[in-house]
Amino acid sequence: MTFVNEASTATARVPSSPPTPLAAVSLRDATKVYGSGGAALRALDRVSFDVSPGEFVCLVGASGCGKSTLLNLIAGLDAPSAGMVEVLGRTALMFQEAALFPWLTVRGNVELALRLRGIGRRDRRERAEALLGAVHLHGFGAKRPHELSGGMRQRVAIARAFAQDADVLLMDEPFGALDAMTRDLLHDELEGLWADRSFTVVFVTHNVREAARLADRIILLSSRPGRVVEEFPVEIGRPRRIESPEVASLAGAITDRLRQEVRRHGGR
Repeated sequence: MTFVNEASTATARVPSSPPTPLAAVSLRDATKVYGSGGAALRALDRVSFDVSPGEFVCLVGASGCGKSTLLNLIAGLDAPSAGMVEVLGRTALMFQEAALFPWLTVRGNVELALRLRGIGRRDRRERAEALLGAVHLHGFGAKRPHELSGGMRQRVAIARAFAQDADVLLMDEPFGALDAMTRDLLHDELEGLWADRSFTVVFVTHNVREAARLADRIILLSSRPGRVVEEFPVEIGRPRRIESPEVASLAGAITDRLRQEVRRHGGR
């Protein structure tokens, strides 16, 4: 999937080297402007980065820096105003809210994704049960979403995302509304599933320590308009604990850099 805005080619900055053909996600000078004229709002400005297959990348930044807009571009829900966004393979998008269909059972929510892929009725139930088992929801297939806790609903959402057989999982603050203990448990489960299945993750969070806990690499975006300010490789062995000194130290360094950026933009 590729989005290119041809009208921008006369003025867009030409990258110094072509994107690697192995990248699961490539952005080159991706720009997003809403509106026009004096009312135009530039949400993203010439954002360029690659995500390798199987890499876990977290996007962090102040509110309004364009993190969610970036995910929408990668997911194909929106197109850049200028520049290029390219994704190799299928994407699945998870939000802070589980967004389950309340009239369907837990199993039915997962089976719906399988049905949309053309999986026959005979195989859907077996695959749905296997996916629910992978997120530790054995025996909950007949429940309705309102009968589950917030953490359990997010587990169902993860299972549904996996049912789409996506190559790239896009996650927009998926654990932001959960308590610390539930969030920590879901970190463990997501990391285990990611390591087992080797898919690519682009994960948006306001929680810098969460990013240091999960990511292979953290990309810091500026305040609006969103630009790539700095990238932080996470050279901490796995498995990690969110309370570990190494995670806390990296999160502190990124938070200091984020504060500098927010102050530079006057908190916009």
